[in-house]
Parts: sequence; C-alpha cells; structure tokens
Amino acid sequence: MRRRVLDAATREFAEHGYGGARVERISRRARTVDRSLYYHFGSKDALFRAVLEDVYEKLGAAEQALDLSGLAPEAGLRRLIAFTWEYYLAHPEFLRLLNTENLHKGEHLKGSKRVKALSFPLLSILEGLLARGAAEGRFREGADPVHIYITIAALGYFYLSNRYTLSRFLGRNLDAKGARERWLEHITGVVLDHLQP
Repeated sequence: MRRRVLDAATREFAEHGYGGARVERISRRARTVDRSLYYHFGSKDALFRAVLEDVYEKLGAAEQALDLSGLAPEAGLRRLIAFTWEYYLAHPEFLRLLNTENLHKGEHLKGSKRVKALSFPLLSILEGLLARGAAEGRFREGADPVHIYITIAALGYFYLSNRYTLSRFLGRNLDAKGARERWLEHITGVVLDHLQP
C-alpha cells in the first residue's frame, strides 16, 4: 500500500506541483481512500517529503550500482557524468519534483532526517575518483567534490529543465537527440578541463 501511494503521489506531484496536487487523485491512483493515505503519511506535506526522499533514494541506489573502481579516473568520471545525464533524461519526474521543491525554498526537505545521508553515494564516488586522479597526476590537487557535483548536476539540470524555452529563444531544437549528445560532450569537457593538473 505504501509503495502504491508513493508511486501515485510521485506522478501527481510531478504533473501538478505541490500546490496543484490533490490527495483525492493520489488516493484514486493508488486504489485506496484518503483516510488510508493520511494514516500512512499523516499529511500532504509529509507525503511530499516522503516522495522527495524516495526519488533521492532511487537515485542513490542507482549511483551505488555504478562500479567505477576498475576504470581509470578520467574514464570513471566520464561514466559518472554520462550516468547523471542519462538518469535525468530517464527520470523527468525527478527534475519536476526538484523544481517544485525549489519553488518552496527546500521547506519539505528541511524537515527530512534522511536526505543528507542520501547524497553520500555520489559524493563518495566522486571523492574516490578525484583522489585517484590526483594521486596519478591526472587531476589537479584539491578539487572539491561538492563543486564538481554541482557543476555536473547544474549543467544537466538547467539544460533539461529549460530546453523548451531555450529552444524557442535560441531557435535551436535542444531536445533533438544530436543536441543532447553534444551537450553531454560539453558537460564532460567542462569538468575534465577544469580538473587538468
């Protein structure tokens, strides 16, 4: 039941945002009643927080499944950047939910006891790659894994969340497969160039 409600709520919040989401529609999608939803989650706020934690947890699980230990640092970083980009493409609901939470200035995540731990897998992977790269003389010393993470996330997130308006404004179809492939090359180049010793 909890899983059905979380899945239904994820779709509802992604489609309608926090303000437009309706508990009645979530209950209907989950094939339950409103009372059951409140029993399991307590409130719409708590349900939205649970949805955010769930999508972050899924991202963390996917990141942990990456095994970059056998790759050279540059190859590992290329794979990590591609993974992040491909994850955003495959999970548009993730970006929509983040957009909604940012409109609310992170209020729902502020009440989360789990969200900080959920950022650990990617930062841990990045720290390992950067340390190995620096030890081998391939990356510069002292690169901040948080800055690298924000760079990768920002370049992917901004492009995808604004591709429709940017396409109109710039007169170029940024949603075309070739355009998306070139943007992944650009993100990769920006990060690797920054890390040159």
